[in-house]
Amino acid sequence: MRHNMPYARPGQVIGLLGGSFDPAHEGHAHITREALKRFGLDQVWWLVSPGNPLKTRGPVKLDKRLAHARQVMQHPRVKITDIESQIGTRYTAQTLARMQAMYPGVRFVWLMGADNLVQFSQWQDWQGIMRSVTVGVLARPGQRISARSSKTARVFRRFRLRKPSSRLLGHSARPRWCFLNVPMVDHSSTKIRERGDWR
Repeated sequence: MRHNMPYARPGQVIGLLGGSFDPAHEGHAHITREALKRFGLDQVWWLVSPGNPLKTRGPVKLDKRLAHARQVMQHPRVKITDIESQIGTRYTAQTLARMQAMYPGVRFVWLMGADNLVQFSQWQDWQGIMRSVTVGVLARPGQRISARSSKTARVFRRFRLRKPSSRLLGHSARPRWCFLNVPMVDHSSTKIRERGDWR
């Protein structure tokens, strides 16, 4: 295992943005900056994953995706990491359990775009994830209505934190999640790959 794990102090609130980042783009950077501001986070860590269990085709090599992500997202409070590769986890629920053991006292907020909320109920132990960390959802183009009517949104409706209190998310009792409409940048990793600009 490499020893370049990011550092956090107990009591800090760390946003986690996971994904294959195949490739990272300005849309990822934009929602990261919005999350820092709107959820009152001390840091955001990008968890660049070895691969997405829900996708049949594997991503570009991890080192290339990490290097590109560091070019796209340059911010003093954002860390680009390969934590999942280092600790050997494949599913988000496993990753979060390990990270909570590794960083006692740190408050983690799982971040995702509204498009991920739509299919979040397909993730392994999705209800366990919702109960183990607070969740911040940032609306992306075209996904707002379907996200709000998703299975996850229905099951956890009474635990939703309203927009005026969004900066309290990381200090809230779990389960707790917050859905924010924010000015969005319409970029897509899929579209970038289809144009042949990546690989």
